[in-house]
Parts: sequence; C-alpha cells; structure tokens
Amino acid sequence: MFDRPQLGDNAIVVSLDFGGFDIKEDINEIKQLTVSAGFNVSELVASKRSNPHTKYFIGSGKMEEILLMKEALKANILIFNHELTPSQERNIEKLTEMRVYDRTALILYIFSLRAKTYEGKLQVELAHLAHLSTRLVKGWSHLERQKGGIGVRGGPGEKQIELDKRMLGLRIKQLKEKLRKLAQQRGMQRRARKRSQALSIAIVGYTNAGKSTLFNYLTHESILSEDKLFATLDTTSRKLFIEPGHSVVISDTVGFIKNLPTTLIEAFKSTLEEVTDSDLLIHVVDISNENKAEQIKEVGKILEEINAHELPQILVLNQIDKINLKTSCDRDVYGKINHIQLSAKTGNGIEFLKQAMVEQNQTLINERNGNYA
Repeated sequence: MFDRPQLGDNAIVVSLDFGGFDIKEDINEIKQLTVSAGFNVSELVASKRSNPHTKYFIGSGKMEEILLMKEALKANILIFNHELTPSQERNIEKLTEMRVYDRTALILYIFSLRAKTYEGKLQVELAHLAHLSTRLVKGWSHLERQKGGIGVRGGPGEKQIELDKRMLGLRIKQLKEKLRKLAQQRGMQRRARKRSQALSIAIVGYTNAGKSTLFNYLTHESILSEDKLFATLDTTSRKLFIEPGHSVVISDTVGFIKNLPTTLIEAFKSTLEEVTDSDLLIHVVDISNENKAEQIKEVGKILEEINAHELPQILVLNQIDKINLKTSCDRDVYGKINHIQLSAKTGNGIEFLKQAMVEQNQTLINERNGNYA
C-alpha cells in the first residue's frame, strides 16, 4: 500500500512561512513527525513566500539548493510541511528523484506504521485510498492510455485512469462495509457497558501530551508510551475500580494534531465513537509546551467536528514534573473538579483525578436513579 523507505533514511524537510502562523512551532512539529516516521532530519529548508510556487511550491532557486543538499547529505527523502498538489508532487519527484511526502502523506505513512489491530489497518488503508483518489482526479499522464479490445480488462475504450478509479472505488466500498460491521460490534460492547452502569471515560488530547502514560498509570497497563507523535494509534479500553462502589471504563484514544487530514478523521469515525459515546472526557495537555493554548484550541476543533464538544470535560495539565510545578485542582461553579495539574509519570496529583472521576460517576448514578438533587 505504501512505499517503504528504510528506517534511518536521511530526509530534507521544507517548511515555508506564508505569514499568520507560529512558524517555530510548525517547524518543531514537522521535525517530530519526521522522526516519528523513522527518518533523520538532515537539513531544514525554511523561507518566506507570499504564495506557493505553481510548479515546485518553493521556487526553482530553492529547488536547486535542495539538489545540492541531496548529494552532500546523501538524502533520498523530501518532506514538505504543507499540502502539495498532484502536479507539484510529480514535478518535484521528477526533478529531484527523491521520495516526496507532503504533510498529509507523511501522517498517513506514520499511521500505517502504528496500526496494529485489524480494524486499525483497515482504517489506515481507507484513509490512504481516500487520499489517493484525490490524486487521481487530475490524472497521471501514464494512466491516460486507452484500454480496450477482446480479452482486455475494462471493456472497449475505457481509459486506464477510469479503470483504476473504478477499482479504487470498489476497494473503498469494501473497506467501509468491513468497518461498518466492526463499528456495530463496538456499538454492542458500548451498550453493554452502559447497561452495567459503569461511567465511560475517554482520554483525549494533542498527540504526545502524555495520554498513554496517564492511561498506563491508572490501569497498570503497558500500552506503548514513547516521546513520539502518534506513538499509539489503536483505542484500548479497560475497567478501572476507583474506590468501593465506583468503577469506570476508561479508553485511551488516538492523539490529535493540527491540520489532521480529513481522510483520517473520516476513516477513524468508528474509533472516535469511543469519544462521542463517552460520559466524560479527560483532556490531557502538556503543560510544559509553549503552545499549549493553541493545542487546546486544536483539540477543541476536532471534538466539535465529531460532535463531542458538549460532553463533560476535565482539563488535565500533565507533565508538571518537567517544569517543577505543584499539583493542584480547581472546581467549577457546581463544586466539581474540572481542572487538575499533575504528573502522569510520577503519579503526583493522580488522587485529584480519581476524586474527579468519583464525583462524575456519582452524578451519573444519581441521574440514572432519577435523583437530580
């Protein structure tokens, strides 16, 4: 499905400043994505432009610089922190003879590496094919030849691109049907949890905020937790006993990121239903990140996109151990904990989170028993 470069291949990263964005954070994030894909960031090409170059996105002068870098660094991967048009991608690959990834393709590639479960692999394939279908719209020159005649697939006069698009559409339809059946099974499991009266909690947040670390600490699990973007991809749910009379089902979900490809959001709808069907969201934020306010906004945008923005939410400012902050908690106008500073790594402040979950669970129990006092 994907070209498989070798781990450790040298990559040249391109990030342009078109104004109006935090270019420093953008560069840091594309570097982290590159490392998460298993590549070495050999060189960064950064400059300002008012508009992308029509043919090469960055202009012919910068392309000449990249060609010189390629030989000097022995780089064979070229990564753009932007969306490329199909023609730009073809032009760049033809000129440089390098494997080119734009931002969407890079994230799709990382997801292909991380998906471990059957459902996760189906979702990634669906997202990839949905992305590929947009690249076929304008057509690749080698696909414009006619197919026809006796004994040739596709029928008389059918162009190769038309045949490929039809086969692509068929595979997308098959994947959606398989995912629909898996979503039904997941829905049955969620309904069973609802009947068990257990509070359903989803851990959400920007990728690499420490969600899996928090999940592992609470559940004593060993879900992969690395300092990489999208270190974990597949949703994991576990039952958690907080104190006598209070048990919850808690789920670790895929991390969000700025400009997350819409094809991925659409393909992962069934997994993200773990979020939309939850009784409570634990929104984990890396308090040591300088751009935490922007990351909170980005997570909020995606939650709104999947219709989960109105669910009860506890904001957890994680990784206080990195900047020597003390644990703390704040309460809302109803007296419930809604804001916590803690360290999922050391466990400091976890008692506040458990207390908040007990409060939310008691509210749910009261509502189900018709007691709204």
